[in-house]
Amino acid sequence: MTDVRAALRQQRIETPSWAYANSGTRFKVFAQAGVPRNPEEKIADAAVVHRLTGVAPTVALHIPWDRVEDYGALAKYAADQGVGIGAINSNVFQDDDYKLGSVTNPDPGVRRKATDHLLECVDIMDATGSRDLKLWFSDGTNYPGQDSIRARQDRLAEALREVYDRLGDDQRMLLEYKLFEPAFYTTDVPDWGTSYAHCIELGPKATVCIDTGHHAPGTNIEFIVAFLLRAGKLGAFDFNSRFYADDDLMVGAADPFQLFRIMHEIVAADALSAEAGIAFMLDQCHNIEAKIPAIIRSVMNVQEATAKALLIDADALAAAQRAGDVLAANAVLMDAYNTDVRPLLRELREEMGLDPDPIAAYHRSGYQERIVAERVGGEQAGWGA
Repeated sequence: MTDVRAALRQQRIETPSWAYANSGTRFKVFAQAGVPRNPEEKIADAAVVHRLTGVAPTVALHIPWDRVEDYGALAKYAADQGVGIGAINSNVFQDDDYKLGSVTNPDPGVRRKATDHLLECVDIMDATGSRDLKLWFSDGTNYPGQDSIRARQDRLAEALREVYDRLGDDQRMLLEYKLFEPAFYTTDVPDWGTSYAHCIELGPKATVCIDTGHHAPGTNIEFIVAFLLRAGKLGAFDFNSRFYADDDLMVGAADPFQLFRIMHEIVAADALSAEAGIAFMLDQCHNIEAKIPAIIRSVMNVQEATAKALLIDADALAAAQRAGDVLAANAVLMDAYNTDVRPLLRELREEMGLDPDPIAAYHRSGYQERIVAERVGGEQAGWGA
């Protein structure tokens, strides 16, 4: 149990700046009182989450949503708040020029514009001390014959290579994928295999980012996790939940057992610690729930799944697997999953000098009332969706 507590104490979960802002569906952005009006206020909210949970020390930025004049000053502001700048997320999907794609667009001028933005994000990494550049491309086609599928892959590879070569020695690229949307016939990076193939071609500083909502129904995500861990190419998660497609619901909300199974593969590969290099990030849209409590709850959901995974009797599991005892092996996993780990996590928080109930502590803090009074006209995360 000492090892379990130590692992949980060292766990790190990155929160996204855009999750603190107004968000909605493609039909409507639902405004909330007290949401941030600028990147500094997003960071301030993220710092509150870290102070209450003790395991969320970094906040990811999204450019241009979090663009400022002085990124060094922004990084210093974050440090003064007790957090650091995490992944820098690029945005090559929010411009009229990208209607037919960004780095895979048939127009070389548009490709140049998109690649220059990615290079700008590396400049921001230099200024903030960020390790990770996260890339997601909405590029694709809607109709057969619209463009050459092979040529688009060539264009993608060319842009990725230019950006990869710009990375510093301690920086890396996280290449995300998504099954569909907004492209519906072909998506240029639709799955983990496509991302993996490009990362292998690029080199050791390119790794795959798994967004848990970006798969076809029924996909065995823990298999993908295990494969990429074995290959040394799993760089990050974007944690969220889905019922139908890219729902971006709170992690663990739709299928907490899936989250447990994913964390089991992480623990089994000894990949939970920061030294393993995997960034455990949230990527969620809190459209109808209060922002900061939802993010705290998401962090707690990851902690609970991790605690259960750490409680798996690895020796008993291995013995049952060697013996071919299917039921015994499954029972080992289910015993851990069915354990109520909330008392353990409450005790751990008290040992860390934290309130055992972070959400209750937030509500008692008066922070929500203060930001509602101080912040008027909060910003939305993006362009209205």
